[in-house]
Amino acid sequence: MTAKKTLLAATAVVTALVATPAMAADLGRPVLKAPPPPPAPVYTWTGCYLGGGGGYGMWNQDNFAVHEIGGLATTSQTTTAGGRGGFGTVQVGCDYQLSGDWVIGAFADWDFGSLRGETDLSNERWFGTEKQNWSWAVGGRVGYLVLPQLLAYVSGGYTQANFQGFELFFTNNGDPINLHIPAHKWNGWFIGSGYEYALKWLPGLYWKTEYRYSQYSGADLPIIDDTTGLATNTIWHANKIEQTIRSELVWRFNWEGPVRTPY
Repeated sequence: MTAKKTLLAATAVVTALVATPAMAADLGRPVLKAPPPPPAPVYTWTGCYLGGGGGYGMWNQDNFAVHEIGGLATTSQTTTAGGRGGFGTVQVGCDYQLSGDWVIGAFADWDFGSLRGETDLSNERWFGTEKQNWSWAVGGRVGYLVLPQLLAYVSGGYTQANFQGFELFFTNNGDPINLHIPAHKWNGWFIGSGYEYALKWLPGLYWKTEYRYSQYSGADLPIIDDTTGLATNTIWHANKIEQTIRSELVWRFNWEGPVRTPY
């Protein structure tokens, strides 16, 4: 056997003797597994919030005049009128997420703006410009989490709207007739539906959009003489409804954020 072959054989024997104990040790050592990936975050909607934004509203009404002369009352033809305009809104509320995907909450909000339109009393040949300048609402909502970050809900409650007093003018020439209808606060109820979405780029910030339908109780208001300040023998009656669409940013100031479930 040549010296080269002898060297190769010796190297093979030494390698086998060294590798055998190492392999045996590896076989007896427990295998370490990589830790499982963390679970996906679970958003909680429990907490209180402040919101602000704006929207667009439309009010409509059926109205007529009632004359009282000598104990007899005559009613004019019923006409329909309406107003439109934008508004700003602020809101405060609290939510509680039930077990599962249901959320309940309560809220209050204040709208301010100018929803303006003309009111026409056709039989009298009178008209005036009527404006709603503020309203407020208090109510509750029930929602369902379509996605962990998306809440679809319905709402309802009590509302009040303030309509400013307005002067009356002759329809044919626009001249004032020295009569006005006083300001009045209209009370009613509302129902609505909307969605709210948790924005990922800023924890605690949400975006909400809601449609509302409001109906107010009818009212009988005196028509006032500007000169004397006294009520005339004519009463103005109106029934109002209102529809709004609003969108706002919501900040949950005690927001719990994504909660990771334990392994």
